[in-house]
Amino acid sequence: RPISGAIKDILKRVRDEKKARPSMQIVAVDLPSGTDSDNGEADPATPAADMTITLGYPKIGLFYSPGSELAGKLEIVDIGIPANLGKNIATEMITADWIRSILPKRPKNAHKGTFGKVLVCAGSQQYIGAACLACGAAMRAGAGLVTLAAAQSIQPIAAAKLTETTYLPLPETEPGYIGSGAAKIIHERLADYDVLLIGCGLSQEPSVVKFIRDVLLKMPPSLKAKVVIDADALNALAQTSDWWKKLKRDAILTPHPGEMSRLSGLSMKAISRDRLQTARKCSSKWNKTVILKGANSIIAMPDGGARINAAANAGLASAGTGDVLAGTIAGLLAQGLSLGDAAACGTYLHTAAADMVCSELGDAGMIAGDLLPALPKVIKN
Repeated sequence: RPISGAIKDILKRVRDEKKARPSMQIVAVDLPSGTDSDNGEADPATPAADMTITLGYPKIGLFYSPGSELAGKLEIVDIGIPANLGKNIATEMITADWIRSILPKRPKNAHKGTFGKVLVCAGSQQYIGAACLACGAAMRAGAGLVTLAAAQSIQPIAAAKLTETTYLPLPETEPGYIGSGAAKIIHERLADYDVLLIGCGLSQEPSVVKFIRDVLLKMPPSLKAKVVIDADALNALAQTSDWWKKLKRDAILTPHPGEMSRLSGLSMKAISRDRLQTARKCSSKWNKTVILKGANSIIAMPDGGARINAAANAGLASAGTGDVLAGTIAGLLAQGLSLGDAAACGTYLHTAAADMVCSELGDAGMIAGDLLPALPKVIKN
């Protein structure tokens, strides 16, 4: 219910004092006073905390706006709740310790095949950089070999940027746009790869949309490559009725809220109202692993499990950072991680790299390319 009376007056005095003395630290116990623990909604009287010490387990409302902004730095403390009482909780917060436990091993006697091969189908006349960022991220995440499948006229341009990448030039209907007949080439070559990443910067040209549909919806069952679907490939699927019934294999989908709206038919308002349950229900309905991007990104698995990446970074609100995320996930998949683990690990490493860059440059002016050299440093740490 709305905060009123003496408590409202007390909280106003706290806010006034903080305004007068910015150096004063406000610490919230369990939740910032006036915040809903389930959905993050907050009373206007709620003061913003510098730190929230939450008890036992983190609360879902601490990852929804405005609760996430009001909480400040989040610390979770053990208060003696028996571990068995939490064994059926289906939502987890991604932690650095968990990431360290699942990062792919790097044996000394390895060769490039040990770390997997990624085929990246990306780029177009307008978005050559998207292909470069995705390929660079897959390599920086540790993949052994990355091949860019792109319209033949943009291959020389990408090659000037990407020294280590190999290439599969594809036929085009017009300069810079893949022709629909190229899907057969992808299917023929995909047997040699562990992962297909498709979508980054491909455009929504009609021939390209048909190409994407043919690649994904007509993929021979014999092909075992894991699939990451991003950006324009998501939009191409959204134009296909009951697309999830036609895409019969599990895959990682990486929608931002707008793309999620197009894929699901839900309004962006409905999605933002309950991001966790939206991602979970769509993942289960589609039988796909879903990353609902944004502040505190949510990773949902078809079995009903979900993970929350407790991180938000304004520096990621710039062009190309989504391509880096998609490439990072593909690079981790190539090294043997499961779809759910690669999605969660890639999301965590992506924001951790952004935090590292921001600590050096600040979040204004950080560009997607700055994340690439930071990725291996974060993995090392």
